[in-house]
Amino acid sequence: MTTSAMASDAHANQFALLKQRRFAPFFWTQFAGAANDNLFKFAFTVMVTYQLQVSWMPPAMAGLVIGALFILPFLLFSATAGQLTDKYDKTTIIRFVKNLEIAIMVLAAWGFFRADPVVLLACVFLMGLHSTLFGPVKFAYLPQVLAARELTGGNGMVEMGTFVAILLGQVAGGLLVALPQIGHTSVAVACVLLALVGRGVAQAIPRAPATDPQLVVNWNPISETWRNLKLARGNIVVFRSLLGISWMWFFGAVFLSQFPSFAKEVLHGNEQVASLLLVVFSVGIGIGSLLCETLSRRQVEIGLVPLGAIGMSVFAIDLYFASRGLPAGPEMGLGAFLAQSAHWRVMADLGLLSLFAGLYSVPMYALIQLRSQPTHRARIIAANNILNALFMIASSVIAGALLGAGFTIPQIFLFTGIANALVAFYIFLLVPEYLLRFVAWVLSRFVYRFKIEGDEHIPTEGPAVLVCNHVSFIDAVLLMAASPRPIRFIMDHRIFRVPVLGWLFRLAKAIPIASQKDDPAAYERAFAQAVEVLREGDLLAIFPEGAITSDGALQPFKGGVMKILAGARAAGVEPPVIPMALTNLWGSFFSRVEVREGKNVAMVQPFRRGLFSRVGLHVGAVVAAAEATPELLQSRVSGLLSA
Repeated sequence: MTTSAMASDAHANQFALLKQRRFAPFFWTQFAGAANDNLFKFAFTVMVTYQLQVSWMPPAMAGLVIGALFILPFLLFSATAGQLTDKYDKTTIIRFVKNLEIAIMVLAAWGFFRADPVVLLACVFLMGLHSTLFGPVKFAYLPQVLAARELTGGNGMVEMGTFVAILLGQVAGGLLVALPQIGHTSVAVACVLLALVGRGVAQAIPRAPATDPQLVVNWNPISETWRNLKLARGNIVVFRSLLGISWMWFFGAVFLSQFPSFAKEVLHGNEQVASLLLVVFSVGIGIGSLLCETLSRRQVEIGLVPLGAIGMSVFAIDLYFASRGLPAGPEMGLGAFLAQSAHWRVMADLGLLSLFAGLYSVPMYALIQLRSQPTHRARIIAANNILNALFMIASSVIAGALLGAGFTIPQIFLFTGIANALVAFYIFLLVPEYLLRFVAWVLSRFVYRFKIEGDEHIPTEGPAVLVCNHVSFIDAVLLMAASPRPIRFIMDHRIFRVPVLGWLFRLAKAIPIASQKDDPAAYERAFAQAVEVLREGDLLAIFPEGAITSDGALQPFKGGVMKILAGARAAGVEPPVIPMALTNLWGSFFSRVEVREGKNVAMVQPFRRGLFSRVGLHVGAVVAAAEATPELLQSRVSGLLSA
């Protein structure tokens, strides 16, 4: 990550990025490219569907042929595109791709003037190649110029911009090509102008140096595709996130491909109604993408992914119930369609479904960017593009097979919603971090009003030891909510016997520890595991008091943290120590504030402080490992408690 990116974490929100040179020219470049892609493809589709009689490509097949030709380069050339993006300056590649776009659009303009479908089909393939080359750059550029806390907002802006550009491009393409006498000329001029605008804006994108300039490019797409997929599998969380994103494209492609038929056969609407469905879907995706930064406190919050998956399934299934019983009638225009209240439920389902899809996809993209090795990041993004293409093709095949088997379109939506729930459940079992973060996200927003101060001190990469006061049974969950990275906790072995919480901590791979007196082997094993966590470059959290406080006061820190630091030093690691203080948790349901039979106990009165009680986490400045002592760390935590 560049120095400027690390230093520039002060913008108020994601929209402020549009005023910064490191982001704004890139955003408008990709916006113009997405708009041009869709203006060209949609205008061509309308032309061969309504205006030309092409014997070898009947209107019913036009959309399928154009879509397949556009996706084909993703399968053939994504692996090569990923290598080129890692090997060369990303800005150089962006400008080359925009130069290529100008050449393709000039050829397409000639095709529109001549109304030549063969030339235009060739241009569809070439624009697919253009998008294939741009895809890895699009997502590899952002983590190189944005700080970790800006990634979610930046990805949200790009996702929103892409879908708005798709929408505007398709609307413009449909309107321009339908103009009497001048339709083809108007589309030709618009395509060339958009390409020129994109190239002009790209000139302002700052340099983004190569991350692996010594890479030797393998030009064999088959062997390199296989190598990219194996490379992605090297980080299991990243690879399963790639599969999760590809599933989202499968899910979205089912709905997008069925809009024309759904509008005509189920909703009994005309082309305007089909366009309205596209508008609602695109706006929903855009809103969901933009909400991610607000809901994630400007960090990569993968807890939003289960929330998104739940919403996608709920509203896809409800769309079936909202649309299955609509009465048959004459074809309606937009006004007549909107006049019927039953159709508003359909649009609400579609809008909310797509909004939750935005919440689902943006954190996954940000996670992949954050967790991928920088030298291989573009190739992993290329692997994602290959998987996306395969899943979209599978979506078309399965939807076609279901239709052929007699399924109605609402039944396909129901099938997709149920399948989404099953796939999401499976992914979250394979990668429990998603589920853990979701629990932490819900708890820190809907049970407590959780305020974090100083979270910029939590390192975004490399090993570190987090030391915190121990107030309640959910301290670890709140620390999870505060960190953009997974945390491994050392915890008293007895907490694993607590219902639900014990299961969560096992999912989180918490390290159980017993006292040296009770179980010397477990004691030593816990410290050995703790050192291994640091050696692997991860975050380790410890509650140095050794137990949950029974009176709300900070207890003396024990020497376990010093044993961990000594072990890490012997393993060649000098992890920084981050003091933390949880505030106002004493007296909550999960603290040992209640007295029963002379003992302090927790979890007795569920709503003793009501919902949304204010709690906080204060994160202090880094303490070097060589300077850390139990007394110093206790003093720092005590100071944070009184701050």
